[in-house]
This record gives sequence, structure tokens and C-alpha cells, in this order.
Amino acid sequence: MSATWSAAAPATVSAPAASGPRAPDKPTGPRSPAPTTTDSGTGAGTGSSSVSLNVPGQPSQIVSIILLTTILGVAPAVLLMCTAFTKIVVVLSLVRSAIGTQSVPPNQVLVGLALFLALFVMGPTFDAMQKEGVGPYLAGTKTSGQAFTDGVKPLRSFMLAHTRPEEIALMTKAASAPPPKAPDDVDLRTLVPAFVLSELRAAFIIGFVVFVPFLVVDIVVSAVLMSLGMVMLPPSLISLPFKLLLFVLVDGWSLVVTTLLGSYH
Repeated sequence: MSATWSAAAPATVSAPAASGPRAPDKPTGPRSPAPTTTDSGTGAGTGSSSVSLNVPGQPSQIVSIILLTTILGVAPAVLLMCTAFTKIVVVLSLVRSAIGTQSVPPNQVLVGLALFLALFVMGPTFDAMQKEGVGPYLAGTKTSGQAFTDGVKPLRSFMLAHTRPEEIALMTKAASAPPPKAPDDVDLRTLVPAFVLSELRAAFIIGFVVFVPFLVVDIVVSAVLMSLGMVMLPPSLISLPFKLLLFVLVDGWSLVVTTLLGSYH
């Protein structure tokens, strides 16, 4: 009788887990920053951080904002003193006073009409200033000093063309400055008040011409009322409808606007 032996696979004995405390991990050093892909020619990375570069010769955004704020602050004074606005608004106010209506048209209407008429007159001058000064400065082809010098030339030419030599001589004498040898030698501090005085003089002349026909109407109405014995009746109350009718029949607003625009050509 033979015995059969079967070889059994040896059992795998696993080592028991350590029951003691776990050793701390080894500290690691600081990590290096993650590499970023750099665009050729600009030097700016494509990572989360961005780099803004200013093109040489062009004004930065901060300078442009400061310049815009300064222009907005000075614009009302320039509009009043260096454009046709002064004469136009004075003439329109004198026309309203000559008619005898103290609040018709209202001040807002007169100022708005004077503003747009002034912009109409100053349109070519403003276009030249933008072409010679503001545009090249924003494009970076001129510095701020060059842009101011070139941009103010059209405005100087406009003011010199409508300023009397007597007013320039008056302001030059008041400033104790030597007489200018050429029109380009006139300082802006002298030219601006001289221009305003000339504009006021021209506005008062036009206002006198406008007042004369309405004054005749007032005199005729007053004489008629006195002859009729109506002393207690205000003459202005009777003459106002006749003055309005006269102003409408002669197309007064068109005549006034045509005269104002023609004085600048």
C-alpha cells in the first residue's frame, strides 16, 4: 500500500504592524514659482499676473485723465472769454430788453441759442485746434508743450482778427509792457481782455441800432396817450403789442442772427 504526499504551498507570513507612533514627514523646502510662457516681443507672461506697458511717445492714461479734467475746468472760462459767446449773449439780452419783455424768451433759451451760435462761429477754429494740437498730442507725435503752442495759434488768430488795436494798446499800457512789434508777439494775458472789450463794444453798438426803432414806437405811443389825456395808462402796456408786431413783421430774429454771424466774416 503506497502513501500519497501532496506538497502544500508555504504560507506567507506578514510582519505585524508597528504599534508605536508614526514618524513625522521630512519638511520640504520652498517651491520654485511655476514657469510661465513668455510671448515674444512683449515680455509679458501668460500666467495669472499681467504686465501693462506704455508705448514710448504716447501719454499715459493718468496724464490723459489729468489733462481732460483740467480742460473741463477751464472750458467755461475759455468759452466766455475767448469765443463769440460774449457778444452774442449780450446782443440777445439787449434785444429782449428793447422789446420790453423781461422774461420772454427766458434766460435758458437765450444762453442756449448763444451757445450754439458761438459753436457755429467757432467751428473752423476748434477744428484747426484739434488738428494742430489735441490730435497730435493724443497720437504721441507732439509733447504737451508743443501741442499747446500749436493748438492755441488758431484761437490767437481768431481773437486778433476781431480785436481793435486800441484795446491791445490799452491793455499793454496797463501791464507796463513794451508795445508788441508783431501780432504774434501779443501775450495771451493781454490779448484775452482786449478781445473781450472789443466784443462788448461791438455788442453795444448792435444793441443801440436795435433799440432805436423800438424807442420810436414808445415815443409815438406816449405822445398819443398824452394827447388823449390817458395819463394813468402805462405807455409800455400799449406799446408792447406794437413792438412785438413790428419785430415779427421785419423778421427780427433772422436779422439779429444774420448781423451777428456776419460780424465774424
